[in-house]
Amino acid sequence: MTMTAQARMLAAARPVIAGRVSRILGLSLEVTGLQSAHAVTLSGSAVPVGTLLSIGAASIPAEVVAAEGPVLRCMPLAPLEGVAVGDEVQRAAGPALVPVGAGLIGRVLDGLGRPIDGRGPLGSHDLVPLEQAPPTPMSRRRITEQLQLGIRSIDALASVGRGQRMGLFAGSGVGKSSLLSMVARGTEAAVNVIVLVGERGREVREFLEDDLGAAGLARSVVVVATSDEPAQMRLRAAFTGTRIAEHFRAQGQDVLMMMDSLTRVAMAQREIGLSAGEPPATRGYPPSTFSLLARLLERAGTDDAGTITGIYTVLVDGDDHNEPVADAARSILDGHVVLDRALAAAGHYPPIDVLGSISRVAGRVITPEQAATATSLRRVLAARRAAQDLLDVGAYQRGANPAVDAAVDHQDAIDGFLRQGLEQSIPLAVTWDHLRTLVRRWEGTS
Repeated sequence: MTMTAQARMLAAARPVIAGRVSRILGLSLEVTGLQSAHAVTLSGSAVPVGTLLSIGAASIPAEVVAAEGPVLRCMPLAPLEGVAVGDEVQRAAGPALVPVGAGLIGRVLDGLGRPIDGRGPLGSHDLVPLEQAPPTPMSRRRITEQLQLGIRSIDALASVGRGQRMGLFAGSGVGKSSLLSMVARGTEAAVNVIVLVGERGREVREFLEDDLGAAGLARSVVVVATSDEPAQMRLRAAFTGTRIAEHFRAQGQDVLMMMDSLTRVAMAQREIGLSAGEPPATRGYPPSTFSLLARLLERAGTDDAGTITGIYTVLVDGDDHNEPVADAARSILDGHVVLDRALAAAGHYPPIDVLGSISRVAGRVITPEQAATATSLRRVLAARRAAQDLLDVGAYQRGANPAVDAAVDHQDAIDGFLRQGLEQSIPLAVTWDHLRTLVRRWEGTS
């Protein structure tokens, strides 16, 4: 008898350890029998948090999120219709796995990494564990090189470095998805990984076909978990997309990962934490929400092989940029770009508030001459904002402030630089030349 045949026979003879659904409450369910002393003895190990289970005859996947004695609290990865108390529960073999590799480029996946674009099985790929520790602090290369995003106002005034993690803060309906599509088409990164968490089902296809387009999709991997899917699936999508990006980084590539939105990831964890029995804290978010955000965001960035430049949208509640998720994200990320509703209402696209936006690594990735040019434009914009009330009522006296004079005299040219069409993608060199020419207009007359 061959060793392979013997191994198959031993596997077939091994007892199946099964539990039962003991309670279904709201979004979660409780399982008993898998954590009993007898079951642990037969299986050789207890059931840890994060273990995948298979529920009932339909094999509905669920994940263990908490344990209390013999009771396992689980969150489903699919709707629970048809599941009843007493249904059999089995432990899935092995850890959660995610497909990675070049065969994923150009494809649309669900939160478990399964293709949902109707184009058949994935191409060449490997399966790797979902969980991975972030790079150690001393293994991270320093960020020293600017990454082109193709958007003038960001590239010049909130310059992003390769391996930086940037937040995109905005209220609902201000233009986050459109800005992400501009970045996906205009970046010089080798691969885009786009994660849509809690998106409306109607908008997914619109984003892929209208905003991203065929050219953007051809260099992207898209992971989608819509708003109607269980909280655990929405959370899983964020980690699946991150794991895919980590694989490309390990191959030495520069990856741009965009996640829309980090707020919905936090909301999914809030549902999970409250269902698992955690106490609500700030605005109903349990403590695990903020530790999870740090664990997720720290997995992006540089390592000793490649880079993951992360752009995470943050949906600020009621346009309050100090609400808990926005405040926590801002403290972890390496900078933020703010979208302003008033600019969007005035037809100023992209509606970026450049004075409210900042990159914490800009000084390391641009030259001193470029930094001075960007600062000159910021100073003129700040002077105009400070004097706006006087300008509106006609009380400003020309000559009182040269910076305000420059802002008024060159307003059309400044707006022309900050505005950009949705289909436009501007190379870095062209952006810096344009800004240099613009600044010389008032520096030469001051």
